Amino acid sequence: MVDTPAIAIADPVETLRRAQQGKSYWKRVWERLRQDKVTLAMAAVLTALLIMVIFAPWFTAHDPYQGSVLRRLKPVGFPGHWLGTDEVGRDLWSRMVFGGRLSLLAGVMPVFLALLVGGFLGILAGYAGGLVNSAIMRLVDVLYAFPSILLAIAITGILGAGLENTILALTIAFVPPLVRISEAVTTQARHLDFVEAARASGASTLQILRYHILNNVLGPILVYATSLISIGIILAAGLSFLGLGVTPPSAEWGLMLNNLRQALWVDPVICALPGVMIFITSMCFNLLSDGLRQAMDVRL
Repeated sequence: MVDTPAIAIADPVETLRRAQQGKSYWKRVWERLRQDKVTLAMAAVLTALLIMVIFAPWFTAHDPYQGSVLRRLKPVGFPGHWLGTDEVGRDLWSRMVFGGRLSLLAGVMPVFLALLVGGFLGILAGYAGGLVNSAIMRLVDVLYAFPSILLAIAITGILGAGLENTILALTIAFVPPLVRISEAVTTQARHLDFVEAARASGASTLQILRYHILNNVLGPILVYATSLISIGIILAAGLSFLGLGVTPPSAEWGLMLNNLRQALWVDPVICALPGVMIFITSMCFNLLSDGLRQAMDVRL
């Protein structure tokens, strides 16, 4: 009887490991992102929204600041104003599109500035340790004792309303959590074996930070910063709603909510439109953040 040769069954985990060899970390992240349809859909929606607000005059037919008493509070679907008009007769579609500029700017810019400041301080505190870590983290704890919204309200209340003060207030409010997450991941990374090997081989501090620390901490920090954008949009809209953010007659979603609340019993659909835009934009950034977290998880 002739023995038949055994057929080797490939281990799928080992096959995947060999396939991933030779690929950079960011290339593997991009491959995982391309397979996540939800994340790609959210990125497409945000890209379309960004293009629309940047080129707002191309997507609108009316001046967002020109009103008419004869056209005030027209319903959705009114001829010439398919989203209706606001309390002074201004076209709501134009106001929504142009308002996205300030809403996105007030949500994204504070996170970007806080990422630069908080990321630098957190990485410095996590890598240096000792007295430097204690000094930075105790200062952060003082700011962290105040809730973000109360801290932002206090700062804008002192400095006054305005887009610049809103951005400054939210930046200060977002620095403490970014410092904490940066310090935590840097403290973990600096004790890894390859970092100790680089230090023992004579690599300078800048070389270790650039080639070893940043590559391992940048992913978690960026994911957390992306999740803060949705919070920034909501907080900026809340400040404008309270009269501490963008000032009239500027078009901004939170300020539009405040102005339209007077017509809540006349046409609730129109009053809810700016809130719907805030909700959709915030959800897109949240889902995008979840997709980035899964794609950047090295354990996957």
